[in-house]
Amino acid sequence: MAAAAAATGGVVGWMYTTGDIDAAGEVEFTNRLAIPPLDIGRRDSSGRRVFHLRAAKGEHRLRPGRPTETWGLNAPYLGPTLRAARGDTVAVNLYNDLPETTSLHWHGMHLPARMDGGPHQGVDPGRTWSPTWTIDQPAATLWYHPHPHEQTARHVYRGMAGMFILDDDDDGAVRDAARGALPNRYGVDDIPVIVQDKRLDGDNQLDTSAHRMSGVGILGDLICVNGTTGPYHRVTTERIRLRLLNASNARFYRFGFADDRPFALVGTDGGLLPAPHETRRIQLSPAERAEIVVTLKPGERAVLRSFPPDLDLNLWDRRFNGGDDTLDILQLRAASRLAPSPKLPQRLAEASALATTSTKVDRTFELSSFSINGKSMNMRRIDFTAPRDTTEVWEVTAIDAVPHNFHVHDVQFQVLSVGGKPPSPELGGWKDTVHTPPGVPIRLALRFRDHSDPGFPYMYHCHVLYHEDQGLMGQFVVVAPGQKPGRIGSGSSHHHGHS
Repeated sequence: MAAAAAATGGVVGWMYTTGDIDAAGEVEFTNRLAIPPLDIGRRDSSGRRVFHLRAAKGEHRLRPGRPTETWGLNAPYLGPTLRAARGDTVAVNLYNDLPETTSLHWHGMHLPARMDGGPHQGVDPGRTWSPTWTIDQPAATLWYHPHPHEQTARHVYRGMAGMFILDDDDDGAVRDAARGALPNRYGVDDIPVIVQDKRLDGDNQLDTSAHRMSGVGILGDLICVNGTTGPYHRVTTERIRLRLLNASNARFYRFGFADDRPFALVGTDGGLLPAPHETRRIQLSPAERAEIVVTLKPGERAVLRSFPPDLDLNLWDRRFNGGDDTLDILQLRAASRLAPSPKLPQRLAEASALATTSTKVDRTFELSSFSINGKSMNMRRIDFTAPRDTTEVWEVTAIDAVPHNFHVHDVQFQVLSVGGKPPSPELGGWKDTVHTPPGVPIRLALRFRDHSDPGFPYMYHCHVLYHEDQGLMGQFVVVAPGQKPGRIGSGSSHHHGHS
């Protein structure tokens, strides 16, 4: 018995000691970073900005050998960067050339529920879905990805994602060079950085099995940025703006530079911060974004690295959920001569406070396992109704020992407090996704404006996609004053579009 116990202890010890990844300094940056093509759409006769996306199977080379079978949008892997401005009416024609039903959700976008692209808006093979809406929110780095019911993790992991950049022509503070300006030339000094982790089998195909000891599903050991492994980017200006997007299924990243240089955090999920915040680390849970500005000297090489993230878990759970992992992400290679860049503005984008820490809590949410408040997702159940043109305060608490975060469709929210304390500067701007450490109440202020539809819901869920697919999601409808919720999907078909 003693021998068996010793053997068991030895296996457990081996599992623990081999349960982390330390790739610091191990990556050979030999591949030039791919920059997704910029798509600004085309104006139609009514003045709408129209985009065309085709979802299809493809092949993409992630490492030497056989290409990996992938899915993409207008490309074998990922999709173009869509770009539009506040005030634009946009239309997107999504044609599904995949062998199964998918959808496309405009993550972070304020828009009518019927245009949101959630699990009720599946697009069958051979059909087209054509949502249209008018953009009315500040400049921001948003993104798009599939959201089919119980299949989101698999569709995103195969490569279906892309950025959606919003501009705001009224935002003079970042365009007045005399007062400073943010880098804004796409692909030159304004760079999308879509970070994903993959795990490949011996034949270079995507391994979709869950990590053996994690509670979050897929954790990969191969990092790709914009679909490029071992990426480097040539920098030609003194300052460069990196739009960081954690597009991974489950992995948390804590970004910084290998030489510990400071950088300026200028924006988060829903737009610019009130002012640049100098820091050396920024942690992003799945789906979160951050805009950072980095200063380089001629001839320098700087490595963007993910340091072990702060998951606030015990030693065992932390290790097997990626909390001890160090991963090199991207190398910046400064040219021998760099074009001068304007100084950064001292002020960026102010926003009126929606509520205060003393505002009463309207709703509470407890995240646990695959449920919220003890209930798993039910496509036919409306969990609550939110009146249009009202502000609510939500308190969200994860009550188990697994990494979670919280995402709400349609709105950008303000973080009022974390564990009863004021939020850090990294949480001082508009957000649509926030990390929820175990046992730490997070208070959020949300305003439901403009759009109401008693028969079509928005989602709220954990953006660890395995958790979402297993039921850690709910849905709500926004209604006009005096309006009652209707039957879900009333007035429209589940299978959108036409052949």
